[in-house]
Amino acid sequence: MTATIDRTIIGERVPSSPARLSFTPAGSPPGLLDGAWWPRTRDLFRELPALTDVLDARWGRITHVTVNPTHWPVVPRKVPVTGHTVHVGWFAEEQDANKLILLSYTAGRWDLLVIPPETGAAAAARLMSAAATPGSLLSASAVMASEDTTHDAQEALWQEEGWESEGGAASATGNPAGLLPSAGGM
Repeated sequence: MTATIDRTIIGERVPSSPARLSFTPAGSPPGLLDGAWWPRTRDLFRELPALTDVLDARWGRITHVTVNPTHWPVVPRKVPVTGHTVHVGWFAEEQDANKLILLSYTAGRWDLLVIPPETGAAAAARLMSAAATPGSLLSASAVMASEDTTHDAQEALWQEEGWESEGGAASATGNPAGLLPSAGGM
């Protein structure tokens, strides 16, 4: 994986839509994740300002963010956000590819599951809920794998139900009419 590091800072930013987030409830037992973030694009420069607008008010000024560059085509070193600049770092092997780490001098560290932008709304809702489960010991990648497994199982069930509703089960038994022979018939 090759990551591109953008060393430029643009003084103005394009207004973005509100961040889509979920958090573990305040006061809940700690887990491996503190919630989830569902960005609209894979552009950190564009997405981080909306994220920090919400989090600065909730947790105190976000000063640093780290990502794994696997899912981010460009990793800017600095991103101007409302009232300050956020420093961005990346760790290719040390950090889960599906996680974003946020640091604040005043309140500490938070780990968020990053839901891929192309994820459908239903799957994103399930992932956001799973990432906000108090005390969960699932890593970001484990939450994503769990969703993939759940989706695959649901799709297999839907295909099986459709197959059976079209007469597939009866045909598979070699009995095209779906009738069983009578007890005395064979």
